[in-house]
Amino acid sequence: MKTPSVPLFSTVCDSPIGELLLVCHQQALCGCWFANQLEIPGWAEAAPWDRGHPLLQRAIAQLDDYFARRRRDFELPLDYSYGTEFQHQVWQALSRIPYGHTISYGELAHSLGRPRAVRPLGTAIGLNPLAIILPCHRVVGADGSLTGYTGGMARKSFLLQLEQPQASLFP
Repeated sequence: MKTPSVPLFSTVCDSPIGELLLVCHQQALCGCWFANQLEIPGWAEAAPWDRGHPLLQRAIAQLDDYFARRRRDFELPLDYSYGTEFQHQVWQALSRIPYGHTISYGELAHSLGRPRAVRPLGTAIGLNPLAIILPCHRVVGADGSLTGYTGGMARKSFLLQLEQPQASLFP
């Protein structure tokens, strides 16, 4: 993964599933990782702290709303151009998976016109730089089973359950 060539800013955001490391530049959010996950790019970990950056504040507010079930879609400028062309295609496809729905790795590969690229697709998903915002947690096994998630299976399960409709107390 290439290093963005612009000044970066970062902060940590609390969430019900652990701290999130958020990284942006002046124009767009370029990272949202679980603070304790492996393989956070060095450039993201080295970004200077700026909790007051307006874009980071906006991202925190939208994540808070998501976890409170007040938001289904994120309205943030995103930059993941530092990935490869294939990663970019996969990450863009993740953004089209609707809230509360899942898709299998095979179905996602097929939607990209690359039905035999399931393994490289899985690798690209694992390198998703914008966890939750680009909803890789919505990608499941062909039989609907929960498979791999960089943030851990407990977090994937939590996110999928969070997105399910709540039962009404009234008939």
